[in-house]
Amino acid sequence: MLTAKNLERVMELEEKLRAEYQVQLDAKSAEIERLTREKEEKQAVVEKQLEQIQNLTKDVTANRKIEQLNRELHQRCENLQADVATQKKRAKGLQKDLAQEREEIKVLRQFDPAKMKKNLDATKKKLAERTSGNDLLQRSLNQTKSEKAELQRKVEELEAKLAQLETPEESEEEAAA
Repeated sequence: MLTAKNLERVMELEEKLRAEYQVQLDAKSAEIERLTREKEEKQAVVEKQLEQIQNLTKDVTANRKIEQLNRELHQRCENLQADVATQKKRAKGLQKDLAQEREEIKVLRQFDPAKMKKNLDATKKKLAERTSGNDLLQRSLNQTKSEKAELQRKVEELEAKLAQLETPEESEEEAAA
């Protein structure tokens, strides 16, 4: 029974203390509830901010990747522009070379072997014709010269005969005169 009395006293003491501190307990309970709600709200805000931070981290990572890609593309673009400039210079050089080659071809076409052979053959034919014509003219000239020499010889013979005939006639005429 002693324990029951002690238990009763503890209960009475508890009720007294409760009555005395109930207002404080209620206030503390209300404050605990308010702080718990604030903590939950803050936890929700923290979770929301954490989610935003994670999203921003993803965005920042994506932005960094995009920026890196942009730098790489910019570098490639500059390299390609340099290559294009080099290719343009090379193309201009090749165009100059092409123009020179065309000039050389133009000059070489003036000396077309087939055309030159054809001209050579035509020239040979003309030369052969002229040579044969020349030979005929030379023969004709030689023949004419020999005929002329023969005719001159005949003329001289006739002149000599005429001179002989005239001489006796002149002597007869002189004698007759």
